[in-house]
Amino acid sequence: MDPDTQNNGHIPTTDKNGHISWDVDTQDHGHIPIIDFSPYSLLKFAVDEDELLPLATQLVQAFSTVGFVYLRNHGIPADLVSRTFESSNKFFELPEEVKEKFTLPLERAMSHGWLHLERERVTTKRPPGIKECFDVRPQVATEKLWPSEDVPEFQQRSLLLYDKCRQLSLRILELMARGLNIQDVSNFLSLHDQMGSAANGTMMRILHYPPVPEHLKPGQIRCGEHTDYGEITLLFQDSVGGLEVQSCEGKYVPAPPIPNTVVVNIGDLMQRWTADKLVSTMHRVLLPKTEAGLKRHRRSIAFFVHPNEDTVIASLDGSNKYPSIKAGRYLDDRLTATYGGKS
Repeated sequence: MDPDTQNNGHIPTTDKNGHISWDVDTQDHGHIPIIDFSPYSLLKFAVDEDELLPLATQLVQAFSTVGFVYLRNHGIPADLVSRTFESSNKFFELPEEVKEKFTLPLERAMSHGWLHLERERVTTKRPPGIKECFDVRPQVATEKLWPSEDVPEFQQRSLLLYDKCRQLSLRILELMARGLNIQDVSNFLSLHDQMGSAANGTMMRILHYPPVPEHLKPGQIRCGEHTDYGEITLLFQDSVGGLEVQSCEGKYVPAPPIPNTVVVNIGDLMQRWTADKLVSTMHRVLLPKTEAGLKRHRRSIAFFVHPNEDTVIASLDGSNKYPSIKAGRYLDDRLTATYGGKS
């Protein structure tokens, strides 16, 4: 959390086209609302303005209470998500010495590459999480930083999904701006027009949680309790559960995978920017509760959205509740606190 602000084990099946589906109770989603995003889906080109205001209101209401939503009918092809998971599996299965060639340099800002197991510690109350990841930042991703020789399709699929997430996030941000009654929505969106370039910190993270080792450090789980740094996060989960979100009552409740949805949550920067109107909610990934679950891999893909680095973050409501800060400086400060250096 910004210091300045306040297991399902489902078995996937594959259809004749190779698409993954899961045996999941779509109503078992705890307190997190499921919102139909079809009025502003990426697949919808003729938009009915009368349908957007109710959708904007639903989003802001959820983000100002729970801080999390599931979006269905969002328009990102399920097949693209599945294929990105498949290519990432091939990368994470590579020998350690091969993956090390793509190690993310923590001493440099805006890094792209692999972060090894137990490298990230998101809370001082627990040991580092049992996960590894590959951070995708097109703005700094030269050819030698992609594992193209070992997994030829990894780069193309990752960049395609990054761009789809970019498009969807802009539509979500537009609706949020409308729901917050921001007067100049176009200007607000223009603060994100460098997404995918060196002038914007937006990043896609492909995560792999390996089977749980026999010997754990005290208190160690797959990912400790934390909030996200930025504006919003888009999250795709595979069929393995474990994600939990803190409810309004302070209890952690499951946020299970629901096929063909994307989870969206508010980050600390957006909470600060909206003077606490929208809430950045604590969440974590627990260990599986069954012996079979402990042996399973878990995968997810997170898209962390940030405004352009030179954007001045001052209370959108004019209250000046928090001191102004540039988005790039804010991100650097948060990464330094996590890694002891820039990422």
